Amino acid sequence: MCTSIVEIATASGMAKSDKDDWFPLTHSVVAYDHARHAWLEDVITIDFVNQDLPPGARAAVELTLEAAKALNEALVRAIAAAELEESQRADGLARPHPGAAESFVPRIAA
Repeated sequence: MCTSIVEIATASGMAKSDKDDWFPLTHSVVAYDHARHAWLEDVITIDFVNQDLPPGARAAVELTLEAAKALNEALVRAIAAAELEESQRADGLARPHPGAAESFVPRIAA
């Protein structure tokens, strides 16, 4: 049974095709449907595509629901950490070297 569950988002970045070529992204497509390659029933599929290139210009994964949830949680944590990093950079704070005693140290202007 097809689910018709599809979400499309614009994307900026790069993806690597099966030909080892990198290409710019325009969209990511997330769906829940029958697996095409994984030996599973229904899966979450994620396709990273460039709509201006031929269909082979894509990077794709098929994940179990559990794996997709774990990926979602990892993305949430990484995005939160990246947003904190960016806000601290904007405030003129530098990221410490591993093992540094202080969490963040101010940048010294030259």
